[in-house]
Amino acid sequence: MKIRTVDQLDLAGKKTLIRVDFNVPIDKASGNVVEDTRIRAAVPTIRTAMDKGAKTILVSHLGRPKGGPSPDKSLAPVAPILSKYLGKPVTFVNDCVGETVERAVAAMKPGDVLLLENVRFYPEEEKNSEEFGKKLAAFCDVYVNDAFATAHRGHSSNVAILKFVKERAAGLLMKDEITYFEKALVSPARPLAAVFGGAKISGKIDAINNVLGKVDKILIGGAMANTFFAAQGFGVGKSLYEAEMIDTAKQVLAKAEQQKAGFYLPIDVVVADQLESPSIVKSVSVKEIPEDMMALDIGPETCRLFKEALNDAKTIVWNGPMGVFESPQFGGGTLAVMQALADSSATTIVGGGDTDTALNKAGLFSKMSYVSTGGGAFLELLEGKRLPGLAALEEA
Repeated sequence: MKIRTVDQLDLAGKKTLIRVDFNVPIDKASGNVVEDTRIRAAVPTIRTAMDKGAKTILVSHLGRPKGGPSPDKSLAPVAPILSKYLGKPVTFVNDCVGETVERAVAAMKPGDVLLLENVRFYPEEEKNSEEFGKKLAAFCDVYVNDAFATAHRGHSSNVAILKFVKERAAGLLMKDEITYFEKALVSPARPLAAVFGGAKISGKIDAINNVLGKVDKILIGGAMANTFFAAQGFGVGKSLYEAEMIDTAKQVLAKAEQQKAGFYLPIDVVVADQLESPSIVKSVSVKEIPEDMMALDIGPETCRLFKEALNDAKTIVWNGPMGVFESPQFGGGTLAVMQALADSSATTIVGGGDTDTALNKAGLFSKMSYVSTGGGAFLELLEGKRLPGLAALEEA
């Protein structure tokens, strides 16, 4: 990453605007933050700015408000959580541009922290409006981007703003995200294995194709495996699959064989007559999925196969669950893969919202070498794409 980082800057007395990602779940009934991983992830960068004597101004989005302010999408509940982790008061401002913000910034002292309201309350943000970027830039001497999870979006707060700020850098979280990604696919310890799960092959086909030439092994689970079963001529019953992607799946299988990459598909699956309150749940061979049933998890033989395939890996990248992990009856495959990574001596790099949710649920989050904060951004890096938020920093 050819970008300076926040720890390399002189920030004493400077108004420092940090684009963070505080897109955290808020309980509608209580208005409280439900899970604060992304808040905690931003603390090292914020604390660095504080320790350097910056006047730290934080800007973030939360959810997808429909073109204007929405009380249930306010960042106000984040301020007390952040204050607890920083050990000092965080002032919340109920706007992100305009006179209210100007007055709050003018009153700041070195070491102070200010949290602005949801930047997506202004539709100009997602349009990457230069005028809106200029308004955000008016409050700062220095711009720091620490929001990896939004780096695949070209918005005003991470792209347009850079046209109006002379001094800029990446945050420590952004630095870690790129460092671990480079460990995974640029200069990995080998053997390198990639594990893909989730519902749809269409959402991950570019990533699978991109890593096919780079990894030693690919393991496929989740509902996306059903499309590969169909491509092999197996019946998939009532299982979720993408008929329009069958030819693409055939091409992937042919490419894997040509490149002599280890390509692992499930050999058995857990099937049920229905997802909610099933009356029948059993494991069957992938060649014998009943017509009136659906595959909802990888089976026990596949769990053993995948564990064995990962046993000698030195680097493992994982994106997406192996089944409907939210249900205890169909979470065994995801848990088995998580445990295999937790027990491995390999560098384990995990990305994707569902995947880190499963890790937290199983209490295995801390057993991974690195868990990315960005699902979409992580996937686009796996696809070999250049992220707009990073590209703007590099170009600036």
